[in-house]
Amino acid sequence: MNTENIENEPMENEVENAIETEVNGVESAAELSIEEQLQEDLSKEKDKFLRLFAEFENFKKRTAKERIDLYKTANQDVLQAMLPVLDDFDRALIEISKSEDELLLKGVELIHEKLKNTLVAKGLEVVEVRAGDSFNADFAEAITVIPAPTDKLKGKIVDVIEKGYKLGDKIIRFPKVVLGQ
Repeated sequence: MNTENIENEPMENEVENAIETEVNGVESAAELSIEEQLQEDLSKEKDKFLRLFAEFENFKKRTAKERIDLYKTANQDVLQAMLPVLDDFDRALIEISKSEDELLLKGVELIHEKLKNTLVAKGLEVVEVRAGDSFNADFAEAITVIPAPTDKLKGKIVDVIEKGYKLGDKIIRFPKVVLGQ
């Protein structure tokens, strides 16, 4: 029996070594699998964090831009309400200049300039459109079309009826023009 035990011992050792190697391999595979899973989870969380951070940065930029736009156009309602007064002053200046009262003309001109300078200081700008310019529907409103007095004015602005104004980059009142046909 001793010889059997001696003969079986190497075999048992080989089996034990094989089992131990297999167990170590499974443990290593399990450790690798857990490590890989942790790496994958970490990668997903990093991706989520980066996306959330980018979204937050975009939100900050968007709200800052909206705040600046709001600040630029906060006076829009007041300025639009003042435009008819400015138009009345323009018409009054034309009529007063026809009279011979220089002091009255000078007084109205001073008040007109003060009003205009105040509105310009608040961001109001005149939309520059003149007779003879090409018509662009993005910057002017055609209220009527008349036969063109000359061939050069066909499809162009013949007369500006009412000035247009913009606040910053936004047109708050389009100029009203007459087109030549």
